[in-house]
Amino acid sequence: QVQLVESGGGLVQPGGSLRLSCAASGNIFSTYIMGWYRQAPGKERELVATIATPGSTNYADSVRGRFTISRDNAKNTVYLQMNSLKPEDTAVYYCNARVVLGGLQYDYWGQGTQVTVSS
Repeated sequence: QVQLVESGGGLVQPGGSLRLSCAASGNIFSTYIMGWYRQAPGKERELVATIATPGSTNYADSVRGRFTISRDNAKNTVYLQMNSLKPEDTAVYYCNARVVLGGLQYDYWGQGTQVTVSS
């Protein structure tokens, strides 16, 4: 079982920045594929970014160039730096850990943190 705790959400004006953090439990964090997803009201949850190992990242087209995902394996933490925020980035952001053990894949989710971009 992996527990994930997000922090860093809040209200920001368009063009502003926020950094989300997600602390994970477990002693094999470096093997987890970590990701951020978001869900806006009335919409399905969508991928924002994932990171496997440093340098191995993937971004949704809508955030590429504005958001940066990173991880600190020593702190069991993944970050999402969000710059040039737009109102359409408003959503609940969820941290995800994907763990592969014994050929099986397990997905774990945090409780979510609200990001609101509004003037």
